[in-house]
Amino acid sequence: MEPAGLRLQGRRTVSDTDKKISLVLGSGGARGLAHIGIIRYLEESGYRIESISGCSMGALIGGIHAAGKLDEYEKWVLDIDKLDIFGLLDFSFGRTGLVKGDKLMKKLKEMIGETEIEDLPISFTAVAADIVREREVWFSKGPLYSAIRASISLPLFFTPYKHKGVNLIDGGLFNPVPIAPTYSDMTDMTIAVNLTGFHDHEIEQNGPVPSSEENGMASFSEKIKSFMTRFVPNEPEEGDDWDYFYVASQSFDAVQGVIARQKLAAHPPDVLIEIPRNACGILEFDRAQEMIDLGYRKAKDTLGSL
Repeated sequence: MEPAGLRLQGRRTVSDTDKKISLVLGSGGARGLAHIGIIRYLEESGYRIESISGCSMGALIGGIHAAGKLDEYEKWVLDIDKLDIFGLLDFSFGRTGLVKGDKLMKKLKEMIGETEIEDLPISFTAVAADIVREREVWFSKGPLYSAIRASISLPLFFTPYKHKGVNLIDGGLFNPVPIAPTYSDMTDMTIAVNLTGFHDHEIEQNGPVPSSEENGMASFSEKIKSFMTRFVPNEPEEGDDWDYFYVASQSFDAVQGVIARQKLAAHPPDVLIEIPRNACGILEFDRAQEMIDLGYRKAKDTLGSL
């Protein structure tokens, strides 16, 4: 019989009073805003985040939280006008990506300042990908903004980030849920967040939340697609939802989902929180409040049931 006051977490036994955690934040575009809600629930429930490992949007949210700027970022992402978000994207007509990211990173740099990862009160690692050498690149020291910029370089969307002569792209390409950087942590448990969970059929049945188009303003993702359409010679056939943007985003999500499940099966965390892949599109940042609320509920459902 299990001793009183103890519960099993994967392969480990953790007491009810253990609160120090390693937090692993996965990639998934706009769904990564759910990380904010998850962090809020953890803080309210008395968990102490001692370490964060993240890639792509997980690196962005994790790095901002480690720098103590999550309140400021959350307010900004909730208050900012959709057109303002679109204006932050400096479209590139080069072959390496649609967006250089300089405007967005300038805004993020203003928020976090000249912060060095070594000076953060929380241990932090951002994961990027070097596709030439087919390896992960971990940023656990140096400028925080550089680590985040490298990790969020979504292929074909953001231009790659050159670091020491090497072009780096989104870390989710090789490891969407980077647990390995937390292996040496002296914490009580590891909580991982996978943003590429299986489709939630309830979401499919109820349909998506009404977009901002209904309020007379095109959504963020629609503006991106409108820009990209300029470079596509043929329009999709009438009634065909499988346009190039849909195929590209769904393909990337599906590949990340497969890799994430393989990584999690090989190295299971103590607790896994999953956000369904169809919760929102990778570019639907205009659904910030919805994703934050979803993350909070998923964390409460998962941790509250243990």
